[in-house]
Amino acid sequence: MEFKGVMGGLYRISEWIMRLSVINLLWMLCSIPVFFFLFMGLVSQTPDALKATLPILAILAPFTLFPATTAMFAVARKWVTGEEDVPLLKTFFRGYKENYLQSMLGGIFFVLIFVIIAVNYFFYLKQGSSLKVLAVLFIAFTVIMIIALFNFFSIIVHLHMKIFQIVKNSILITIGNPINSIVLLICNGVIVYICLTKFNFFLVVFFMGAIVATFSFWQFNRSFTKLQTKQQELEEKEQQRLAEAEAAEEGNDEASESEVNESPISLHKKDENDKTKD
Repeated sequence: MEFKGVMGGLYRISEWIMRLSVINLLWMLCSIPVFFFLFMGLVSQTPDALKATLPILAILAPFTLFPATTAMFAVARKWVTGEEDVPLLKTFFRGYKENYLQSMLGGIFFVLIFVIIAVNYFFYLKQGSSLKVLAVLFIAFTVIMIIALFNFFSIIVHLHMKIFQIVKNSILITIGNPINSIVLLICNGVIVYICLTKFNFFLVVFFMGAIVATFSFWQFNRSFTKLQTKQQELEEKEQQRLAEAEAAEEGNDEASESEVNESPISLHKKDENDKTKD
């Protein structure tokens, strides 16, 4: 039964509230160890208690938080690409299972990077004024890696790649699209700030992660679509150039074909496997 008018609008709003809240709760449930120790560190009375939980969080995150976040992005991908009525539980846990290994390996990589950045930042911060400038550089590097982390989750659920390619392309996309990267960081920062400071963490429990994932993948998909269009145009021009070369010099077919440039990013999406498994 389809509602129209005001009732239809209210129905759609309530439907999206349900979708976002279900996925956000699944994300938190699958990351219970991380959120538990994070909560214990935040409610502690001394800063040392929070610092003591950081190594535990760094160890647990690749095995719990990263796979759960990837599963949440897998559902967000379906929503953004037009499949709004997908079964939430099935899609979430299938994304969790299929991408667990790559998520874990990527999580280990990003955690190690953030640990190295933190150690170097505090080291140079304690040095003389001339070396304190290096601490600022590590802050900038941290921002780049945070944005790359959002792109990492989007790529892992959208494209068929090896883990090294996923990490490399997530960083390349971040650096190669500075405007989109800044927009992504600011908007997600605003979402997280509102969720953490308003409604007594109600939004954190029910909406924050799902909203961030949906917006992040939407932003990534926009950039990816533009990249795909440009690549198709380049391929058409290359095919036309090869056809002209073959017509002018039939004996050099193999030499002409070897000149085709490869794209730095594979555009083979996961749609085919998804359709066969649905």
